[in-house]
Amino acid sequence: MRKELPPELTYHCYAHTLDVFRVTKELCKAENISKSDTKIAKTAALFHDSGFINVYNNHEEEGCRMAKTYLPGFGYEKEDIDTICGMIMATKIPQSPKNKLEEIICDADLDYLGREDFYQIGYTLFEEFKLHGVVTDEEGWNRLQVGFLNSHEYFTPTNLSRRAPQKQRFLKKLEAIVAKY
Repeated sequence: MRKELPPELTYHCYAHTLDVFRVTKELCKAENISKSDTKIAKTAALFHDSGFINVYNNHEEEGCRMAKTYLPGFGYEKEDIDTICGMIMATKIPQSPKNKLEEIICDADLDYLGREDFYQIGYTLFEEFKLHGVVTDEEGWNRLQVGFLNSHEYFTPTNLSRRAPQKQRFLKKLEAIVAKY
C-alpha cells in the first residue's frame, strides 16, 4: 500500500492504515478479544482500505476482492476471509457492524474523531475531499463535519468511554463555527 496507493490520497493513505491497525490492536486488547480473532481483526485493518489502490468509490468491495485473492496464499481459510470481508464492509459509511469484531474495526477506522489529532487528520480528509469534488471550501467541509459527527456513533465500550466525550466537544465547536455562516 505504501507504494501503490495514489499519492493524492492524503487521508486514505498508508499512515491511516497503520493508525487503524494500531488502534485495532488496542481495542482488541481492551475488549478482551482472543488471540486468533485479534489476528483476523489486524488483518482486516490492513486490508480495510486496500481497494483504494484500484478504485475510489466502492473501495470496500475491491478490498474484499483483494483479500480473497491474496489471503489464501498466507494460509487464511475461507471462513476467516469471510469474517475479514465482513469487517471491511462494515466500515462503509454509514458504518454497519453486525458483531464485536466489526464494531472494533469501525471504531478503529474513525478513532481520530475523538482524539486530540482530530483537526490535523481531518485536514487531510478535507484536502482529499476537495480533490474528489466532495466539498469545495471550508464552509462546506465544516457543514459536512457537523452532519457526520452528529450521525456517527462509537460501538465498543472502550471508545464510548475514551473517545465519544471528546468527539462531542469537537462537534460543539464546529456547530458554533457553522452557526456563524
